[in-house]
Amino acid sequence: MSDKRSFIYMALVLSLITIATRATNNMVTTTLAPLGKYVFGFDNLLAGIIDAVVFLSTFISTSYINPTLQSSSRKKAFISANLIIFVLLGIFYLSNAVIIWIITGIAGIAFGLILPNLITSASLVDDKRTAERLLSLYSTSLSISLIIGPSLESYVLSMFGYKSVFLAFLPLGALAFGLSWYVKFPEVKRETHGMSAIKNKGFISSVLSITTYNVPFAALTAFLTIYAIEKFGVPKDLAYFSYIPFFTISFLTRLSMTIRPFNSLRYPLLISILITLIGLTGMVLSPSFYSFLIFMAILGIPHGSIFPMSTIMIARSTSQIERNAVNSYFLAYNNILFVSIPIIVGALSQIIGLGYAFLVLVIPVVISAVMFFARFWNDKIILS
Repeated sequence: MSDKRSFIYMALVLSLITIATRATNNMVTTTLAPLGKYVFGFDNLLAGIIDAVVFLSTFISTSYINPTLQSSSRKKAFISANLIIFVLLGIFYLSNAVIIWIITGIAGIAFGLILPNLITSASLVDDKRTAERLLSLYSTSLSISLIIGPSLESYVLSMFGYKSVFLAFLPLGALAFGLSWYVKFPEVKRETHGMSAIKNKGFISSVLSITTYNVPFAALTAFLTIYAIEKFGVPKDLAYFSYIPFFTISFLTRLSMTIRPFNSLRYPLLISILITLIGLTGMVLSPSFYSFLIFMAILGIPHGSIFPMSTIMIARSTSQIERNAVNSYFLAYNNILFVSIPIIVGALSQIIGLGYAFLVLVIPVVISAVMFFARFWNDKIILS
């Protein structure tokens, strides 16, 4: 197969499986909290905890299981995990207030064996420019999935309940399993993991940069629909629609980065962080649901830009033998955020209200931004 055809084949497989997998993953993580609250009668704290369970179990597999598996074993685990997700979608539909905790944990472990390998696969080309374009394509596919998924869920919720959403995603689960056999894995005999990966500056820079966005996004993932319902009194399908302008702008941002990748990441990252602060504050202070949707769309810009820039930093500073571990630990860190933030915000909301709990998240955004630029402002990892 020629290099051009090989690239097109790799890009097509990567794009389709990313869309199917991430749409399903996002549906699970954003539906668990309202499912717990409105179907099983959980309060905000328990709703935050059930959402945290999926991220905690994903953290376990991304930090302890996936990095220790060599390439051939990891591919088998990857294929099996996609099959497990497909099966679990049906079991979620049949679940109750007890079973939901068990299958949520299993789903999290399976997602943790899928997602880091998709990022690694996206960077398995030797040419730097091509690798960064593939990473941006991967991120663009994530955004497409986050338009398709919420659109499908909003449509289902307009007619049925939260449980029925899981059945609607079965075709995407089947597509992901079918394509999982064709995802490229590193052709190396041995890969590194452990402290050498954690000390890598690509890992450190990506952690600091992603913190500036995923702290508020972790809260939005768990509580956005609940916040829209409680503050504006909109029905559940319209509340879930709030994700669509957000992910649409995110998609357009990532598409532009795929077509014209950034060389220097310094000012794009700085601008993205400032937009995060403006969007988060405006969202909470919005006087109407329509202005709320406008600020959600604004927040889509940093959602679209910061994640791919973080993965590009990893690609610029790692070799193929290091990349799986660094990507795994990077996603593990993200799962720490998605475990802790919903619990913290859920607990704070019981005391100061959900809106003010969102505003508190401005503090870690500012701190992580200052730490990042203090260390990497003149570093080639964001300048080359």
